[in-house]
Amino acid sequence: QVQLVESGGAEVQAGGSLRLSCAASGSIISRNVMGWYRQDPGKQRELVASITSGGTTTVADSVKGRFTISRDNAKNTVFLQMNSLKPEDTAVYFCNYDAGTWPNFKRFWGQGTQVTVSS
Repeated sequence: QVQLVESGGAEVQAGGSLRLSCAASGSIISRNVMGWYRQDPGKQRELVASITSGGTTTVADSVKGRFTISRDNAKNTVFLQMNSLKPEDTAVYFCNYDAGTWPNFKRFWGQGTQVTVSS
């Protein structure tokens, strides 16, 4: 099992910045992918950004140039720096941890942290 604890969600005005953090603990596998997804009520959860343990990143087009994902492997922590926030960025943000390959693939989720961007 892997536990994910997120922090950093808040309410901010449009144009502002927030930094989300997610610390993983438990049965961590060194080769993994950690990332952030977000979900609005009634909508599907969507990928915001992810980063492999080797540092390769994937960033959604909707946040490219505004959001940056990074990680500290020594602390099993992933960060999401969010700049130039827009009201449409409002959502619950979930930290995600993926490791292994089929049939031993494992996926874990954090509890979510609310980000609200007011206009």
